[in-house]
Amino acid sequence: VQLQASGGGLVQAGGSLRLSCAASGRTFSIYYMGWFRQAPGKEREFVAAIRWSVSMIYYADSVKGRFTISRDNAKNTVYLQMNSLKPEDTAVYYCAAAKDGLGPRAPNDYDYWGQGTQVTVSS
Repeated sequence: VQLQASGGGLVQAGGSLRLSCAASGRTFSIYYMGWFRQAPGKEREFVAAIRWSVSMIYYADSVKGRFTISRDNAKNTVYLQMNSLKPEDTAVYYCAAAKDGLGPRAPNDYDYWGQGTQVTVSS
């Protein structure tokens, strides 16, 4: 499975961005798709995840109510709509795919990773 993330950028606090992650290859093997982020000097942290085949969604408490994860199976794409952005949301955002159901909140639960996309929120 190959993952291609896009949609990052610079936005003012309170603004919105939408990230996309297009999956290709053996997408039938995907169990979860997730988004993680990593700020400078910090560990990679879970943001949100979605089951590939059923409507189950998971969020980190820090983004609940502000971020929305969704998928378009026909396009093999997962989205992360980020609203009410805060400076503390600044990080490199990564999408990831997991082959089994052990997850979805730990990076080690995932088998495939896309390249990161930078999100910068100015105050």
